[in-house]
Amino acid sequence: MKEQEGAIAVKLARRAVDAETRDLDIDTFDAPDGFRQKGGAFVTLKTFPGDELRGCIGYPEPVFPLAEAILRAAQGACHDPRFPPLRPEELDEVVVEVSVLTPPEESSVEPRKELPKHIVIGRDGLIVEWGHFRGLLLPQVPVEWGWDAVTFLEQTCMKAGLTPDMWLDRRTKVHTFQAEIFHEESPYGQILRERNV
Repeated sequence: MKEQEGAIAVKLARRAVDAETRDLDIDTFDAPDGFRQKGGAFVTLKTFPGDELRGCIGYPEPVFPLAEAILRAAQGACHDPRFPPLRPEELDEVVVEVSVLTPPEESSVEPRKELPKHIVIGRDGLIVEWGHFRGLLLPQVPVEWGWDAVTFLEQTCMKAGLTPDMWLDRRTKVHTFQAEIFHEESPYGQILRERNV
């Protein structure tokens, strides 16, 4: 994704966050053709300047056109069930980040204990599935927390509501994906690309 498209993605998410928080309809938005293709996306809200998570919702599978996935994710991030709903007075105190995802691919690494060697911190995001349990962590999460690949797998299992070692169970599905990440430098500020590994 080009820098210009990344900037459009973040501006679209910001407009959706502002409209959702103020209970307004979003204006019509003209996006490039690439935004009409189906794609996965996550929108993350963080406090500024504290850099604390304030909401993160998204769609890992390419089920919606990218523009719609970003809009839905941005609206959802305002109502992340882990936090109180975002209030209008907070809009100047949060930065918006958009992660545009590649389709998840199931890992076929055997034996399972070799799996950490195939995960690149900073490049790969993880989805862990076992039955109806499912957890996802974006590629930027282990970088922010200083995790190695084993810890990243354990934390994704725990996000799914599983024990940390369930990634070793062959019945557990582990998917990897990559993301292009763009974020505001400050609220309504310059939009930057996150440098991946």
